Amino acid sequence: MTLERRRNLEGYIFLILFCLTIPAANWMIGHVGTACLPNGPCVLPVAPHMLAPSGVLMIGAALVLRDLVQRRLGILFGVGAILVGALLSAAIAPPALVTASAVAFLLSEFADFVVYTPLARRRLVTAVIASSLVGLVVDSIVFLWLAFGSLQFLEGQVIGKAWMVLLATPLISYLRRRDERLGLTPA
Repeated sequence: MTLERRRNLEGYIFLILFCLTIPAANWMIGHVGTACLPNGPCVLPVAPHMLAPSGVLMIGAALVLRDLVQRRLGILFGVGAILVGALLSAAIAPPALVTASAVAFLLSEFADFVVYTPLARRRLVTAVIASSLVGLVVDSIVFLWLAFGSLQFLEGQVIGKAWMVLLATPLISYLRRRDERLGLTPA
């Protein structure tokens, strides 16, 4: 398999996984957690004495996966993934969360894009971590405010998404080292 074919195959796998995080997050928020609040999300512990809506885990993964889509398939695919993701988010979200879900997704992924793009060629791991942190804070504030009119779960949302970024960091580091060893350049 040529390096270009390998890069494209990996990019399409990351794109599919990215797209799957959106329905997973929307499903989890209403079905997975240690408690489901009346007229609110299902929550789970993300730190001692701290709860967050369960969908945060998938949104943290989405931020990292979007970066990987852009690294493998290029900027146009990265932007396309954001737009498709926002549409999927609006189409799949429970009726009460459509606007919050779509707007938060769109703004957070573009915030991630703006930070990731200039850093990615020189410092991949730093780019993914920095852009994901910016994206997850934007997503948390916008989603909570629009969905619930409250920032009650802000700390938990940020921590829950940050856990997913932290868990993905060894994979990002491995991909960077492997790409350098193989001579696989970003798209």
